[in-house]
Amino acid sequence: MTDTAVPRIVHGPLEPADAESIGALIAAAEAADGVAPLSEQFRLALTAPDSRHVLTGHGYAGVVVSPAGGAAIEAVVDPAHRGAGEGSRLLAAALAEGRQAGDGAPQVWAHGDLDAATELAAALGLTKVRELLQLRRPLVRTPGQRAGLPPLPRRSDIVVRTYAGPADDPEILRVNNAAFHWHPEQGGWSARQMADRTGADWFDPAGLFLAFDADDSERLLGFHWTKVHPAGEKGPAPLGEVYVVGVDPQAQGRGLGSLLTLAGLHYLADRGLGEVELYVEGDNSAALATYRRLGFEQYAIDVAYR
Repeated sequence: MTDTAVPRIVHGPLEPADAESIGALIAAAEAADGVAPLSEQFRLALTAPDSRHVLTGHGYAGVVVSPAGGAAIEAVVDPAHRGAGEGSRLLAAALAEGRQAGDGAPQVWAHGDLDAATELAAALGLTKVRELLQLRRPLVRTPGQRAGLPPLPRRSDIVVRTYAGPADDPEILRVNNAAFHWHPEQGGWSARQMADRTGADWFDPAGLFLAFDADDSERLLGFHWTKVHPAGEKGPAPLGEVYVVGVDPQAQGRGLGSLLTLAGLHYLADRGLGEVELYVEGDNSAALATYRRLGFEQYAIDVAYR
């Protein structure tokens, strides 16, 4: 990384040595805090061509600009070197980069809403603007016994199938961008965002569910993208995730969100996973109601400051 606490700015993909050092830093912080300091989006940005990075002797901050033009920041300081002002210098430099790179004031994400992050945000004059809730529920109590998962309803009006390949991408992107037009990270996806994820090691086409009207197999109504985190990534056992559930706004009111979510949960249960997580905006009351009906409870919280 660098031998000094003076921030070093890098535009574009990091050199392998820097990326390796940051990987070790992320692991140390997660072991100390019990929560990963960087999200998937920011881990992907370590080697992305249009990314921005701020590095100090014991810290790292990434700056990512969303398709909508807003900048977001995630940062981490080595637990063994906290409390000496390095976090303030790191984040101040990252905020300057974010203002230069994006439209308006950047958002700073704090995973786990830890006390140290709250204190640092207050010291820099940042205000809480978003809450992202992590919900979890059990899937399998013992081998072959599902933990209270409702049966998948039979629908004569809806056909659900799994991902068939890149020919499905345009419809997934259309529904995603219509469903999340308001969302600073999930909205405005292009073919690049799609390719990043379908090309990832974790991607499984059998875990991406697509819903169509029984009378129209060409126009997508909604999708549920599942994900599996291997053992060791988020705990001692593999963990399933409701990665993205998107429904075309014109198809709202047909129970597609519940149907697609449940289809994915059954798939994850069939893989023998004991637990599943998802993320939802803290003010999305409709989605929260759906997920709580399916047995999800709050597990953790991420906070965005501006």
